[in-house]
Amino acid sequence: MEFKNVTVKHKANVYHAGKVTSRTIITPEGEMKTLGVMLPGTYRFSTQAPERMDVTQGKCRVKLADQQAWSSYQAGESFNVPGNSHFEITAISGRTPRLVE
Repeated sequence: MEFKNVTVKHKANVYHAGKVTSRTIITPEGEMKTLGVMLPGTYRFSTQAPERMDVTQGKCRVKLADQQAWSSYQAGESFNVPGNSHFEITAISGRTPRLVE
């Protein structure tokens, strides 16, 4: 995945004692996206709007709010989180960057 000529907001969002960070990028067309990095660990996040997560590196397990079982994802795969919901994610190996659209 590659974006050219983007604007990156300077202020990072920092979560879970610095183990998860994200930055907002703005494409030339005005689309806002979030690029994040997760160190190994398990985290819980809430959503307001629907989110698509693209795993660009590493592996993770995800449990959406309405599911009992965990699902596994690796680089090149994605998953969707409904709006007004939450999910748990375990970053298993390396860094697990995510792109939220």
